[in-house]
Amino acid sequence: MITGISHAAINTKDMVKSLDFYVRILGFKKAFTINHPETNAPWIEYLQAGSQFVELFYNGTEDNPWKPSLRGIGHLCFQVDDINATVKNIENAGGKMDRQVTEGRDKNLQAWLTDPDGVRIELMQINPVSLQGKCLGL
Repeated sequence: MITGISHAAINTKDMVKSLDFYVRILGFKKAFTINHPETNAPWIEYLQAGSQFVELFYNGTEDNPWKPSLRGIGHLCFQVDDINATVKNIENAGGKMDRQVTEGRDKNLQAWLTDPDGVRIELMQINPVSLQGKCLGL
């Protein structure tokens, strides 16, 4: 079952300006950074407001599999309590998964699908040992 919105992912053109806007102007807390699995360079900046997060992706002008050339919202992530049961329910209702359940680089379980308008949807079951889980006190 979906229990809430976990995060919105935003592809940024200028990370310095984006961090200034979200942290200084909107008051988000900088939670942690995830490095790219191939280059080990900063890839995603995680910001926290209460129990929700915003992911800011670097290099919103370069092409890669996550389509960061499209600045703005990259995907929506819904937090779930049991990802395997949620995926099964979606498939039983006629939904098609783009990616089945895998463990993400952040140690959370994730699965992906696309809405009718092409918006990418991530389902995430937060692992208490993940950085998100630690920020949330799980």
